[in-house]
Amino acid sequence: MKRVVRKQLKEDEFVTTVNKVINFLRKHMRELIAAGALILFALILFTGLKIIRTMTEKKESALLTEILQLSSELKDNPENVKALEDLGGEGKFSRLAYIKLAAYCLSEGELDKAMTVLEKIPMNRKDLFFYQAQDLMAQIHIKNGNYDKAIDIYKKIEEENPEDYSLDVVLYYRAEAHERRGETEQALEIYRRLQNDFPGTFYGLDASRKAEELER
Repeated sequence: MKRVVRKQLKEDEFVTTVNKVINFLRKHMRELIAAGALILFALILFTGLKIIRTMTEKKESALLTEILQLSSELKDNPENVKALEDLGGEGKFSRLAYIKLAAYCLSEGELDKAMTVLEKIPMNRKDLFFYQAQDLMAQIHIKNGNYDKAIDIYKKIEEENPEDYSLDVVLYYRAEAHERRGETEQALEIYRRLQNDFPGTFYGLDASRKAEELER
């Protein structure tokens, strides 16, 4: 008898629970459908963004590979200049095409063309490529005898102290600009700083040699 009663109670409890669930679903059906649709939309959006990001990364990787390949062959294939110009732009890696092209023009003594190319690079994204462009601009100013402009650029980079651009390069060329302008004391001070702060780098070692020459 007790078993029958317990069984009946369990069945009644189950029926009651099912009825509660049904009533809850009926009462909140719209909210549940809306929440489900929202979750589904979020999943679709997340998947779509992930696919787009993957495609973008592949595209940028291919662009970077092409730019590096073209720039490495510039000496033997000057016609690559046009190809690099076409690849240049405001994107993450398309700015590198401008930098590689400007560096090539600088090495060939085409200073005006190098500066024109660098001026196409936007100033609003201060990353590695931005500071490389600024460095090249300053080097062009040094070759043109515009030492004040070069020193101003290097001073600004030094003040900003970017994490992704080594200051030994900046200090070395700034010292060189002072040296060419006849400011031996300023140049010597920077060379000594390079010697002490960057002893193991190419610029630190060359700064030691330059400091010794100036002291003589």
